[in-house]
Amino acid sequence: MNPITQLIDSLNAENLWDSTIMLNRNDFLTKRGTIDTNLYWVIKGSFRVFVIEAHEEHTIRFGYKNNLIAALDSFLNEKPTDFYIQALKQATVKVLDKTKFMDFIASSSENTKIWQLILQQFVLQQMERERDILTQSPVERYNRVLKRSPQLFQEVPNKYIASYLRMTPETFSRIKKS
Repeated sequence: MNPITQLIDSLNAENLWDSTIMLNRNDFLTKRGTIDTNLYWVIKGSFRVFVIEAHEEHTIRFGYKNNLIAALDSFLNEKPTDFYIQALKQATVKVLDKTKFMDFIASSSENTKIWQLILQQFVLQQMERERDILTQSPVERYNRVLKRSPQLFQEVPNKYIASYLRMTPETFSRIKKS
């Protein structure tokens, strides 16, 4: 079983969620400069995680239904985040405070093991992302991501996928058509 699904099932069984937030398209869940130590479970919708450098947005991650999402830097170090998390369409998330979450993780070796598996998956995904960035050919980047995350192309507008792939929307469109 997928460790994220296992974790969510356990959190639901314990009824640990603090609240539910509904967001409209383009609403922000988190903005740069805020401290956000919450963990979010995406019930509906999709999100992009991005940074702004030199007045240019760079999409670095996505989250959609049945995924966990967080401003991971702030979640881990409890300092202001460098990231924005924005709803790409109408979305609903359940919210869990870090303290309550970490108490839950520490409450059993099984919970700790599941959390470690999730973190391992995240590190591997980040390594894949770095490989994507280092791949010179836009076509290769497109094909790698399409193979790895076909759901992305169903959930996320093309301009944000283009940003994630480090290409212009026009290049993305040409590659997608070919």
